[in-house]
Amino acid sequence: MGAITFLARLFFNSRLKKISKFKCSAIEDQHNTFLSLIEGAKKTQYGIKYGFNKINSYGEFRKKVPLVKYEYFFSEIQKTLEGKKNIIWPGSIKWFAKSSGTTNDTSKFIPVSQKSLNENHYKAGKDLLSIYLLNNKTSKIFDGFSLALGGSKQIAPFDNKNEIFTGDISAILLKNLPFWASYSRTPALDIALMPEWENKIKMMTEITSKQNVTSLSGVPTWTIVLIKEVLKHTGKKNILEVWPNLELFIHGAVSFDPYRSLFKDLIPTKKMNYLETYNASEGFFAFQDDPTKREMVLLTNHGVYYEFEDLMSKKVCNLSSVKKNINYALIISTYSGLWRYKIGDTIKFVSLDPYRILVTGRTKHFINAFGEEVIIQNADLALEKACERTNASFYNYSAAPVFITGKNRGAHEWIIEFISEPNNKNDFIKILDDELRKINSDYDAKRYKDIAIKRPIIHFVKEGFFDKWLKSKNKLGGQNKVPRLSNDRKYLDEMLKFIS
Repeated sequence: MGAITFLARLFFNSRLKKISKFKCSAIEDQHNTFLSLIEGAKKTQYGIKYGFNKINSYGEFRKKVPLVKYEYFFSEIQKTLEGKKNIIWPGSIKWFAKSSGTTNDTSKFIPVSQKSLNENHYKAGKDLLSIYLLNNKTSKIFDGFSLALGGSKQIAPFDNKNEIFTGDISAILLKNLPFWASYSRTPALDIALMPEWENKIKMMTEITSKQNVTSLSGVPTWTIVLIKEVLKHTGKKNILEVWPNLELFIHGAVSFDPYRSLFKDLIPTKKMNYLETYNASEGFFAFQDDPTKREMVLLTNHGVYYEFEDLMSKKVCNLSSVKKNINYALIISTYSGLWRYKIGDTIKFVSLDPYRILVTGRTKHFINAFGEEVIIQNADLALEKACERTNASFYNYSAAPVFITGKNRGAHEWIIEFISEPNNKNDFIKILDDELRKINSDYDAKRYKDIAIKRPIIHFVKEGFFDKWLKSKNKLGGQNKVPRLSNDRKYLDEMLKFIS
């Protein structure tokens, strides 16, 4: 073990007892978080409006405070963006995560308070690294560089007078990193926060290909782009020839399952470790604490109070009443002044002791044109199986319904970009269809004898297609993502025109 990693172990070991405690005391921790949030915000305008000073229980909170989506909460956020104090959280908020993805033409501005940075994002980061070092006794992760593939938008002043700044959440996190996290990261901030994605990738490649990189963090799709660029630049066959001490990839934003085999090809060693995180603009909610299990432990004493809406019954509950294997829409209240805020993600619990979750998709990203209720998790798993059985690896995809017209039956129409195309395209389509039928009984019922929908229509596009499409929308890089499933044809028709 290197000297720096040895010192890091001493630093992070202090968190291990607290981590064990929050796994066992989740309900108590959530109650304490709830009381802390209410007490902290009772003198804000929002707290006064909804009588926080008279709220002592979750039942009262649920009755008095409304559930909100961004569109309905933006009037409160806008006041804080204008520099006004004590609106949704005490004092002023200086940082706003700019989030738009591909499914919104208008950017969202998510408040990020200093308390939230400290008690949520960075606290969760320390716990993740503590668990990693506990599980990997011979790690030398801190004796090299951590390469973070972050935001593509530079931190820029939204309001010079009030010193309010906006940018991708990853850029905000990099800009405010505590000393222990910034010591060994690469590249320098002026490059990491460059707004022009293609030049940034080029400069990162030139710099990091000469460094001892021991860990990576970022979205799998953009990490693939960087690794391939480094290999092209160096002329090496796999990334271990460039970074022989690489040992960890911390990933998030999209499911890693379909990319697992591709990363094994790019990083051909059994010693490589992969950790999934659920770290959104609104907060750091979960991470993979057990490398043998794909689910993530829910972070219950990290400044976020959770509620869950059953997508079928529409009933809302807190953590004490959740059940396993039910699709819930996630609702949060935070130290950044988000109150009963529906972030648009769906999750399900696979364990209640401790509370472990899987992210199943987005509330707006699904296909249910015929009652089939296909979610992103279904599509990712089916693609993973189809790729395994046809020796293929894909980069990205998007799918939408073909609606029933006259005598024509419906279908699902896909655009898939492969890194390595399937050895037989017809076999791939059949396997994908069969796997979806195995995974999703509603899809299977609609596919029975082509009664409602016929076999999928798939367009196999050349490598680079989706990046070019994102670039055409000025959304290349960072946290921008392709809309993988849509219940209408807005994006798919746009992409089909782009193909031609």
